[in-house]
Amino acid sequence: MSKKILILSLCFLSLMSFTTMLNQDHVKVNIEASTVKWIGSKITSSHEGDIKISSGKLVLEDGMLVGGEFVIDMTSMVCTDLKPNEGGDKLVKHLKADDFFGVENHPTSNLKITNVSHVSASNYLITADLTIKGITHPVDFNADVKINNEAYLATATLVFDRTKYGIEYNSGSFFDNLGDYLILDDITLELFLLSVK
Repeated sequence: MSKKILILSLCFLSLMSFTTMLNQDHVKVNIEASTVKWIGSKITSSHEGDIKISSGKLVLEDGMLVGGEFVIDMTSMVCTDLKPNEGGDKLVKHLKADDFFGVENHPTSNLKITNVSHVSASNYLITADLTIKGITHPVDFNADVKINNEAYLATATLVFDRTKYGIEYNSGSFFDNLGDYLILDDITLELFLLSVK
C-alpha cells in the first residue's frame, strides 16, 4: 500500500512540475536593442565600453520573473570613452588578450539565473552563475524588471571580482607597489534588456 502511495505522490509531483513548465513563457531578448555596458577602473580613472548579447531569454511565469540566461559575445567588446586611434583600440586589444579575458579561446561569457526573489513591485533580487574564461562563480544583484504580458524591460547593475576568473593583471590582491598601474579587481556590468516584439 505504501508503495502505491509513493508512486502516486511521485506522479503528482511530476505532473505539477510539468504543469508549471507549461505556464512559463521563455521570452527572447531583443539582441539589437539590448545593451551590456562594462566599466573598469584604476585608482584615479576608469574606462567603459559596450559588449553585445548574442542570445538570451527571460523566463516569465504569471507575470513574474522566474529565470533567464544570456550569452555575451566577448569578441564584440569596444571602448566608448576613448577614440579608436587615441587609445581605444589598444585598450580593447589588451582586454581581449590572455592576461585579461582571453577572447580567442573564450569568445563568449554566460550569465544564468539560478534564483529569483521578488522584493517589491518590479524589483527583484537575483542570484546567477557568471561564467568567464570557462570559470563559473555566483553573483548577486538587484534588477528592475517591468513586465507586460510577454514583453519586458529589465535593467540591472552587477559587479564581479575579475580575479576569481583568473584575471590577475595589475591586481593589488596579487602584486605590491603598483602605484598608478594598479587596476581595481571589481568590474561593473550595466544591463539593459528589451524583449523581442
